[in-house]
Amino acid sequence: MTTTLSVLQEELSSVNGELKTLEIQIQELLEHQQELLQKKTVLEKKIKQFSESESGSSKEINSSTEEWNKEDFPWSTTVRDALQNTFKLRKFRSLQLETINVTMARRDVFLVMPTGGGKSLCYQLPAVCSDGFTLVICPLISLMEDQLMMLDHLGVSATLLNASSSKEHVKWVHSEMLSRSSQLKLIYVTPEKIGKSKMFMSKLEKAYQAGRLSRIAVDEVHCCSQWGHDFRPDYKLLGILKRQFPNAPLIGLTATATSHVLHDAQKILCIQKCITFTASFNRPNLYYEVRQKPSTAQNCMEDIVKLINGRYKGLSGIIYCFSQKDAEQVTMSLQKLGIKAGTYHANMEPRDKSKVHKLWSANEIQVVVATVAFGMGIDKPDVRFVIHHSMSKSMENYYQESGRAGRDDQKADCILYYGFGDIFRISTMVVMENVGQQKLYDMVSYCHNMTRCRRVLIAHHFDEAWDSASCNNMCDNCCQEALVEKMDVTGHCQDLIKILKQVDQMREKFTPLKLIEAWLGKGLSRLGVEVVAPKVPRDVLERIVAHLILQQYLKEDFSFTAFATISYLKTGPRADLLKNKAHVITMPVILNKKSITKVGSGPLSSQGSSTGKKIAVTHKKRSHSEDHIQAKKARTGGNEDDEPVMIED
Repeated sequence: MTTTLSVLQEELSSVNGELKTLEIQIQELLEHQQELLQKKTVLEKKIKQFSESESGSSKEINSSTEEWNKEDFPWSTTVRDALQNTFKLRKFRSLQLETINVTMARRDVFLVMPTGGGKSLCYQLPAVCSDGFTLVICPLISLMEDQLMMLDHLGVSATLLNASSSKEHVKWVHSEMLSRSSQLKLIYVTPEKIGKSKMFMSKLEKAYQAGRLSRIAVDEVHCCSQWGHDFRPDYKLLGILKRQFPNAPLIGLTATATSHVLHDAQKILCIQKCITFTASFNRPNLYYEVRQKPSTAQNCMEDIVKLINGRYKGLSGIIYCFSQKDAEQVTMSLQKLGIKAGTYHANMEPRDKSKVHKLWSANEIQVVVATVAFGMGIDKPDVRFVIHHSMSKSMENYYQESGRAGRDDQKADCILYYGFGDIFRISTMVVMENVGQQKLYDMVSYCHNMTRCRRVLIAHHFDEAWDSASCNNMCDNCCQEALVEKMDVTGHCQDLIKILKQVDQMREKFTPLKLIEAWLGKGLSRLGVEVVAPKVPRDVLERIVAHLILQQYLKEDFSFTAFATISYLKTGPRADLLKNKAHVITMPVILNKKSITKVGSGPLSSQGSSTGKKIAVTHKKRSHSEDHIQAKKARTGGNEDDEPVMIED
């Protein structure tokens, strides 16, 4: 009887296991169905837009680009005169004229335009052509200072108000807001000013009643939405502006926003009807490259210094770092090696930040080493390189930060150093954000991909279709031809899950670093787990772990202390799928023996080699310039007969 009972219980346990596995598979299918339905909706919407554009039916909403791409409006002569004589420009860029005409017609408009596309002109020029002043809401002081320097150079009267403004300056601005003889055309403020200064709102109301508030510009409008990549609570307070000043046209501008984020921003800003113009994300002059980050800080700095002293000698650039501490350390390293560099981050004194900004703008220092506090709205045209010392926390951030290069439409490089450890440094920072972790994982997927065109990957993220043939070899993946194979990593996953389950039973926790060390055999005897240490380079092991996290066989688990947030790894929701012996986990890999080449490091490439790994490809495809591709050695931790492996998701 006992034997029969134990057999039945074992069978019941097996059935329960299979049911759980089926539940996971059903959930996966439902999630995939939801993704396909969303994709279907997007495609149907795009088809409808194309159809309406061809049939002319879009005229009913009076918002087609053709409708506004004209120069026969009452204000057109004034606008053209200001473009040429005040802003010293010969012609408009894509969608600038349309956006300017809409706001001059006193209609609300949203503009989605790539970084460097010329968004600021769309409210600066109308401000010059209108009576009264334009109120500009910006998230960063550096953005305001950059634009004020440029406007001052052009002879346009503009100012800013922030916490460090003197009482005398505040009093003068308040007076100018109401004076009919004032020449002040733009007033820049942070969103905090709108939400927290009753005095300023009082003056703004009087200016509106006197007909002095000509329009409201909300820069980086994606900051309104909690679904955006850079949500700022103070932006949610800006809805008061349209409620209090309904007849003042509003223009919202951003370089990175999905349709969902834009709709959310419109609701928050209390805009009933809004014309939206969306430019293509593509910046054809930018070369995108992802490099494996060297394992030590010293090697990473050596790689960056070789680039700056070689390919970018005498050229202006930006290095983005994860933290203020990183930015300061990188700056010191560069300065010791004779490179003129300055640090820029949020905790610096306003005076020091302004000094660095102005020195860099005047080419008196070559490199600004910064956190994300630097950059939004930066309008220096001759930035030849943007290097990410660590990857960005989202695709939106990366696209915006890298977009500070090449605003003069000349070729420029965007190089990103991807490091396994950076995933978890960033995840502990974004864990409290609404969609922060998923956005980070999207960024990791981009870094892992070593075959698809970088522009196609970016386009896919922003719901835009893109043909890789149009890249013109302006990304690392399009400059190489790789043989891709599927690698079975099921056994590796089973070993990792075996270790993590044993650790969990012992009521311990493993960080990603500790998990890899255990996988390599360190401390396994204490755990009582038998696992054969894999004989592949450490960076490959790290990529396997990252791949399994992205595929949800492993997951991050966070612990909060008084001083820090720590990321541990646990078994993920898809781990139970491995109970089915037929279940296989594969990963695309590039396997090439003795065929490691340096794949082009950008159109500015001229000299110098690098330790940052770009892995094993068969041979070069096309090249957009003869000096684009150079030989490069990759260190795989073994001798020259070892087979380097690049994993791509």
